[in-house]
Amino acid sequence: MTSPVPPVLYSFRRCPYAMRARLALRVAGIACELREVKLANKPDAMLEASPKGTVPVLVLPDGKVIEESLEVMHWALERSDPEDWRERGDAQLIARNDGPFKHDLDRYKYPERHGSDPQAHRQSALETLRDLDARIALSGQLCGKTRGLADMAIMPFIRQFAATDRTWFDAQDLPALRAWLDGHLASELFTSVMTRYTPWQPGDAPVWFGR
Repeated sequence: MTSPVPPVLYSFRRCPYAMRARLALRVAGIACELREVKLANKPDAMLEASPKGTVPVLVLPDGKVIEESLEVMHWALERSDPEDWRERGDAQLIARNDGPFKHDLDRYKYPERHGSDPQAHRQSALETLRDLDARIALSGQLCGKTRGLADMAIMPFIRQFAATDRTWFDAQDLPALRAWLDGHLASELFTSVMTRYTPWQPGDAPVWFGR
């Protein structure tokens, strides 16, 4: 009997959008052929599948392409959701992360790209961080006592923000948020999706993710 053909996932290890897609695929137990991308030299096969040129890109066996990270998460969890992540999602909270907070994050982390005042954007983002800290302090996670879709959709962006200046981040009065972040970063789930791979080139032997 022929084994089913797995999806192909174009990814970049450090991209928070790609991280959250990998987290959902991993917890859902969906195996993929993972193709690590070098963003400065994007493979033609990825650009043919998704001309917008950003990761993640999930190419399904039937040729359908899913090119938005939240759509990848929902696609994976609709097929298998062993931890009931979809019960602990919050679309409004995720939209705030992907909109205003990401706007501030980019202009804090990459001021030279945006001609921005990084300190002003760091201060603006702090309002979101304080709200998340208060929410986590109530129950341990963003939508209850255990991790869910909202946590995994947002955590990679908080990781990126914290890493920009970890000394400053640790000095803020955000004890619940710091404990939440550090707990997820130390988890088996997160470490399992952060393996380093050589950028993919046509003809390379497949790299299996989730097997």
